[in-house]
Amino acid sequence: MKAIVRNISIYSFSLFLLTQVLSGVKVSGGVITYIIGGAALSLMFVIIKPILSIITLPLNIVTLGTFSFLINAIILYLLTILVSGISIRAFVFKGFSFAGFVIPNVTLNTLFAFIVSSLFLSIIVGFLTWLIKK
Repeated sequence: MKAIVRNISIYSFSLFLLTQVLSGVKVSGGVITYIIGGAALSLMFVIIKPILSIITLPLNIVTLGTFSFLINAIILYLLTILVSGISIRAFVFKGFSFAGFVIPNVTLNTLFAFIVSSLFLSIIVGFLTWLIKK
């Protein structure tokens, strides 16, 4: 029971952080939507992700694991279908420069918005899980 509550809270907080980092991810409905989204996301990562990983195993082997970001994007797409308060749409990444390193403005369509959102969600969940384990 404690692990289930921990997973739901990690995914709920990571959804909140994702909305703060990316402008294309919108959650309307307040804390209840975050909790429902976190519960749905943790359930989908437990049930749907292993099934999709087994189905796409050859592609995952050929791409050396890079295809797992597309699996996460599919799960995020299913989340936006199941939870009506969560939406991911196309957005413009403003870019930045730091110490001579420049990332220009990038316009992301909806597919790449899901892929970038899944990448950031993986990073946030991994960091929060690492932080709790320490």
